[in-house]
Amino acid sequence: MKTTTSSLALVAVALSLSSCISFGPQPVRQQTSMGSAPRTVEGTWADPNGIISTFQGGAFNTRTTDTNQVLASGTYTNTSPGLVEINMTSMVRKTQSKVNCALVNSSQLNCTSDSGAQFSLTRRS
Repeated sequence: MKTTTSSLALVAVALSLSSCISFGPQPVRQQTSMGSAPRTVEGTWADPNGIISTFQGGAFNTRTTDTNQVLASGTYTNTSPGLVEINMTSMVRKTQSKVNCALVNSSQLNCTSDSGAQFSLTRRS
């Protein structure tokens, strides 16, 4: 009886150890989380009315699509990953304002102006 119990214990230990052994190469796993993707606003964005906004090297401007007239210009700062603060001057109204934006994903930017107006921009290719 003692031999049977010892044999069963050895088999159990062998089975548990064999589950730790790897046979062959492991598959490569790709990260798909948004956290690993670059979170930048650099590039060209459009609002639902077709107004084009460009973020490039800290400079911001908004133009019409038909005449390419500058509607607003200013600067932007990344305040934290995925958050941007825009300081801009409206060429139409001759006013200055601040806009805070959150990069929801790589193609959508949700913004709120200092007056409380909310709008979204969609990245253009």
